[in-house]
Amino acid sequence: MIPYGRQDISEDDIQSVVDVLRSDYLTQGPVVPAFEKAIANCCGATHAIAVNSATSALHIACLSLGVGPGDWVWTSPITFVASANCALYCGAGVDFVDIDPRTYNLSSQALARKLEDAERVGRLPKVVIPVHLCGQACDMQAIHVLSQRYGFKIIEDASHAIGGKYKGEPIGNCRYSDITVFSFHPVKIITTAEGGMALTNDPELAGHMSLLRSHGITRDPRQMTHEPDGSWYYQQIDLGYNYRMTELQAALGLSQMRRLDEFVAKRHAIARRYDEQLADLPVVIPWQHPDCYSGLHLYVIRMQLDQIKKSHPQIFEALRDQGIGVNLHYIPVHTQPYYQRMGFQAGDFPEAERYYTEAISLPMYPVLTDKNQDYVVRVLKELLQ
Repeated sequence: MIPYGRQDISEDDIQSVVDVLRSDYLTQGPVVPAFEKAIANCCGATHAIAVNSATSALHIACLSLGVGPGDWVWTSPITFVASANCALYCGAGVDFVDIDPRTYNLSSQALARKLEDAERVGRLPKVVIPVHLCGQACDMQAIHVLSQRYGFKIIEDASHAIGGKYKGEPIGNCRYSDITVFSFHPVKIITTAEGGMALTNDPELAGHMSLLRSHGITRDPRQMTHEPDGSWYYQQIDLGYNYRMTELQAALGLSQMRRLDEFVAKRHAIARRYDEQLADLPVVIPWQHPDCYSGLHLYVIRMQLDQIKKSHPQIFEALRDQGIGVNLHYIPVHTQPYYQRMGFQAGDFPEAERYYTEAISLPMYPVLTDKNQDYVVRVLKELLQ
């Protein structure tokens, strides 16, 4: 089976992990801060906080911005459920903004309209979480302008997007947001096996997220309520979590970072081959906004079903039957049973629902061979023609 995505682990990556196994530290040692520094320097952010998953990063990002009961967090319906669940963990309400039909990202135009309506009824969001689907940045400048007008904070869910750029600058620099979150799951652009990172330029947010990732415990006397009882002393000053990243994970991530540009360049080469070979088929190939250089975590095509005799599920299953592990990113979050019990219904976000009925993610990863890619295209052509 040709998977839709997979990690690329080198001997250097393996050796980096082995070196940690032979060191004195397996959990909190020098490699985690080295990995954080590498990510921050790469993205041009001041602070980076490593955690055990992007879900954890989203959670502590919301908490650090004060999200709680009575607040609203808005995000895209086309994302993994974690982008919405993070608000629920804080006791807040969740709502969605429909997607742009070309980029499949949260639409800044739809956001502007929804904000106008929300202001009239007094239900503006505290936080908006734009999701950089497939690695392409949302219209962050427009979203940032809206945040200044309506007073909400911004968390960029850039789980797909490390190595990408927006307006010529690295995604993750937080120029247009309060916090940016990355994922290092194995199918993402770089991996730590499991892991995530929250970046910010605000030292207070960084300090709060650092505290929350480790039980709310501090050993810093400046944060304590009284002088330490001794060198052993610590205080729990907030209710935090065990969201720490291990030295093993950080070592793998730090090694992978050395090939970040190579990984993204290879993904672009694969995308160009797809673009050329699929140009004459009844599919919509990914559109790249001129302001963006995508990380290209995913290569999503949309079936032009009015020109195809097969249904969307028939095409999807036929590809899998031929050994091509296609996937669908994502099922609209508001159609999930958990969210429908909150009152969301089919028809609430028509662009997202239309996308779902047409989208298929083709294999996209740096070690995808030309031979395997050509096979994917050949099978797809046979099915569609």
